[in-house]
Amino acid sequence: MIIVVMGPTGVGKTDLSLRLAEKYNCEIINADSMQVYKGLDIATAKIKKEEQGNIVHHLFDICDVNQNYTVYDYQKDARKMIEEITKRGKNVLMVGGTGLYIKAALFHYEFSQEPIKKDYTSYTTEELLAHIKKYPVEKLPHPNNRKRLERLLTKLENHELFSSLGNQPYYQKMIFLYLTAPRDVLYPKLRDRIDKMFEEGLLEEVKKYKDVLSKYKSLQTGIGYKEFIPYFKGEKSLLEVKEEILKRTKKYAKRQDTFFRNQFDASLIKADFSNKENTFNAAVEVIESQKEK
Repeated sequence: MIIVVMGPTGVGKTDLSLRLAEKYNCEIINADSMQVYKGLDIATAKIKKEEQGNIVHHLFDICDVNQNYTVYDYQKDARKMIEEITKRGKNVLMVGGTGLYIKAALFHYEFSQEPIKKDYTSYTTEELLAHIKKYPVEKLPHPNNRKRLERLLTKLENHELFSSLGNQPYYQKMIFLYLTAPRDVLYPKLRDRIDKMFEEGLLEEVKKYKDVLSKYKSLQTGIGYKEFIPYFKGEKSLLEVKEEILKRTKKYAKRQDTFFRNQFDASLIKADFSNKENTFNAAVEVIESQKEK
């Protein structure tokens, strides 16, 4: 059995996954594109070693920040982990907010390993967008930014992204849980979370990468690192950096919500921040109702 706990950032996926993994004899596979990187801990809200308890965790801290870890890499690694966990007679619990990772690992997506060179000069902007929308892309470039559109389509048609065979599941027994919360409840939690990141030493973590913030894709992709560039240049205060991180985190949570609702047939679990037991019980009820089907 594969249980998937997904949802927007800050909604409580980690806490729920630990409880469920313990109850259903699971090993956990990370499905967050930033938590695969060593050293990117605070801004990614990566689970600490002491929080993992006796639950085995996979695909955390597997590559350096200067590496380009792709969706294709994740598909291979996740499927290998699923096979190994299953052979040990245990269940799989995949948890994270990167919908593209979950989609690539658990459904029939095929990657082209040989780069395909293509000239898009004959395409109109509308045609470029139409081709891109054939793929489950979480964020589209601005329609006026043709270079980014062409670059994204190149990635989609080459090694980094994939062609799909529809929504055909790759595995037989999968249960998808979508942990959600209203924005007026989630957004204050996001502010609290970011405040806590600063208290835990986010600035000190980012300082380690000060000279490469504009160089490595990992640091440019994740929220909570590149936002410090104006601060290091003396152009913004720490408070302004914090507000920028919050603004981008809210936008990201909104994009995640749209992607998960459109791309997955998942059971909605309402996150009860005041009583996590209610969240856990709701998830168990769904799993129990589906696991024997």
